[in-house]
Amino acid sequence: MEGADLALKLLSTWLTLVVGLIVLPSAFGLSLGISELYMKILVKTLEWATLRIEKGAPKESVLKNSASVGIIQRDESPMEKGLSGLRGRDFELSDAFYFSKKGLEAIVEDEVTQRFSSEELVSWNLLTRTNINFQYISPKLTLVWVLGVLIRYCFLLPLRVTLAFIGISLLIIGTTLVGQLPDSSIKNCLSELVHLTCCRVCVRSLSGTIHYHNKQYRPQKGGICVANHTSPIDVLILTTDGCYAMVGQVHGGLMGIIQRAMVKACPHVWFERSEMKDRHLVTKRLREHVADKKKLPILIFPEGTCINNTSVMMFKKGSFEIGGTIYPVAIKYNPQFGDAFWNSSKYGMVSYLLRIMTSWAIVCDVWYMPPMTREEGEDAVQFANRVKSAIAVQGGLTELPWDGGLKRAKVKDTFKEEQQKNYSKMIVGNGSPNLELD
Repeated sequence: MEGADLALKLLSTWLTLVVGLIVLPSAFGLSLGISELYMKILVKTLEWATLRIEKGAPKESVLKNSASVGIIQRDESPMEKGLSGLRGRDFELSDAFYFSKKGLEAIVEDEVTQRFSSEELVSWNLLTRTNINFQYISPKLTLVWVLGVLIRYCFLLPLRVTLAFIGISLLIIGTTLVGQLPDSSIKNCLSELVHLTCCRVCVRSLSGTIHYHNKQYRPQKGGICVANHTSPIDVLILTTDGCYAMVGQVHGGLMGIIQRAMVKACPHVWFERSEMKDRHLVTKRLREHVADKKKLPILIFPEGTCINNTSVMMFKKGSFEIGGTIYPVAIKYNPQFGDAFWNSSKYGMVSYLLRIMTSWAIVCDVWYMPPMTREEGEDAVQFANRVKSAIAVQGGLTELPWDGGLKRAKVKDTFKEEQQKNYSKMIVGNGSPNLELD
């Protein structure tokens, strides 16, 4: 009994400290300065570790790790220019050298699949997952690394799991209770309060440090918020500063319980798996939501999959066919403190959450951008590309034309045929007079 009483006292003390020092301040959007002090100590420690690595590592290794260029140097010139030095007027066998070169470049380092793996760090951040050899450079560095492991797994992980449990429990209970109220402005205010409070607690469970810029451009009701997509926690990052109506597929398990509770208090747009394939039904429901200027802005990630936060890939045009005002948002994470990217092909949700909860912190910048509308004569694809370019420039990300669906699918035959047609046009365009007469 004495052991049980002691355990109960320790648990009650632990929960009292967590609720008093973290949960209550975060619920009101306040900070006691603990996280700021933690970040200052962390930055100083990582700076010291970087200096130790530069002193202890061989110069060749430092140069290799600090290189900002890729494995190979690419020739980004178009096909016409690339073939101009290899071919004559008609088809030449030497044309095969150009296509062989491009094929080998894609095999060694293509610009698509590398966006689906974690971003390379310039210097080690004292996490084994980013480099398994750095901690052996010096005894002092090894000691700091071991101390960091103990802090992350024995203190930060239990603390973060506790905060996540509290935040999710409050979200389910709060939205369920608010959902019992009749539709009114009071219900909407309470719903927004519950969502904001619980998301702030959940962000604290990641030691999240978020810097919001240009708050005067925050998405307004009746609009559509579009952002680049790196992780499921993108939703938490944005909802900490404002409420949104989520769009997504209905899930089972814990996620399903959360979805069913949330939709009672707020008009989120959830679809069954069979409905997601019906584009007209999805577009119709989204248009109905946007038409009501009293409803929260819709939050959409047009890439359709998680990218490693180094680039922005093709935006699906469906989000830009709905109409209404688009509010672009650029999200850029700092990988030095923790990798927020979710490689869903490699890690399940539980293992991913374990990785980010045992990282040092999640640090990111969020830029709200001026609202954009579809211009006269502009189709949905052109509008999507214009918004994507603006987000890429603001977030300092590389803009790529590729479909994020290539993460799990092969290149479409239509793209291959397009390249073949371009080459055929070159042959016909440079054909001999005899060909023209025929």
